[in-house]
Amino acid sequence: MPAIAATLDQIPARIRALRERRDKSLADVAALTGISKSTLSRLESGQRRPSLELLLPVAAALAVPLDEIVGAPRVVDPRVPQRPARSGGRVIVSLSRTQGEPKAYKLTIPAHENTPRLRTHTGYEWLYVLSGTLRLVLADCDVELGPGEVAEFDTRHPHWFGSTGSGPVEVLSLFGKQGERIHVRTRPRTRPRTGPADPPDPGEER
Repeated sequence: MPAIAATLDQIPARIRALRERRDKSLADVAALTGISKSTLSRLESGQRRPSLELLLPVAAALAVPLDEIVGAPRVVDPRVPQRPARSGGRVIVSLSRTQGEPKAYKLTIPAHENTPRLRTHTGYEWLYVLSGTLRLVLADCDVELGPGEVAEFDTRHPHWFGSTGSGPVEVLSLFGKQGERIHVRTRPRTRPRTGPADPPDPGEER
């Protein structure tokens, strides 16, 4: 498993760092453990595979618990707490645990959120429709997307997305400053009237 392999790869450097922190030479550890100096040298260089027969006496000689050498990966609860928030009429659930980008969201947009109000701001948006029909207005393009359809766009272009008015829409959104292009399935509509650019408003698109 990748996590186990990564942990094993870190053991040689951990042993060397702990030995040097204790101000002990390879000869000192060899005398305390009965393990040959050459074997300890290969263990620290990664040329000798670590085993309990080697690690237990080394940990005792360095007066550290075994897990300080092994640094076994800690399994944490993988579930992301979901705390729905409301902005305007939209229900927004953040699906991202970390503070980095892109950010993932689940949006529920009610039927009455169907009046375009175009905005521009720095970023990149990726949308996946879970249910309902999403209307996306992007500069000169006005399209509808159904369940399973995907769109992506540079948010520096005037844009808005919401309901067509026929019912609520559920959407997965990834938003960040970078993104990879994918195929966009669309059906053209009439060109909307655009308004002046202004800062992003989470109530409109989050």
